[in-house]
Amino acid sequence: MTRILVFGTFDIVHDGHRDFFRQARALAPDPYLIVSVARDRIVEKIKGKPPRNSEEERIEMVRKEDSVGAVVLGAESDYISHIAELAPAIIALGYDQRGEYVEGLEKKLHDAGLSPKIIRLQPFKPGEFKTSRLAS
Repeated sequence: MTRILVFGTFDIVHDGHRDFFRQARALAPDPYLIVSVARDRIVEKIKGKPPRNSEEERIEMVRKEDSVGAVVLGAESDYISHIAELAPAIIALGYDQRGEYVEGLEKKLHDAGLSPKIIRLQPFKPGEFKTSRLAS
């Protein structure tokens, strides 16, 4: 079994997220998909506004997805330790994931003695399936 880790807010789970999960699972023949749901405070820090649904509600939405093996709450501060605890072989990043948690991630992981593959996934109808568009 190959542990694959993805991160996100998942304020509403839509077909873009489902494709994200599908692409992540396709990275290995025997995938175990772990979804790390961002903390409310972290979402507000990154997006400049709080999520529309609480972290507990967002976890429950993601748990309902059949393709997901495990759902965890993201780190409050030390996200490298969070990744180390989850021990993924692969980290799959969404096409639009940027910023301090993604930039330099490979080096930060290497410095911590970790070496998961980091793979950037492809967009799925980004003009149609984007939470900011669907939630407005």
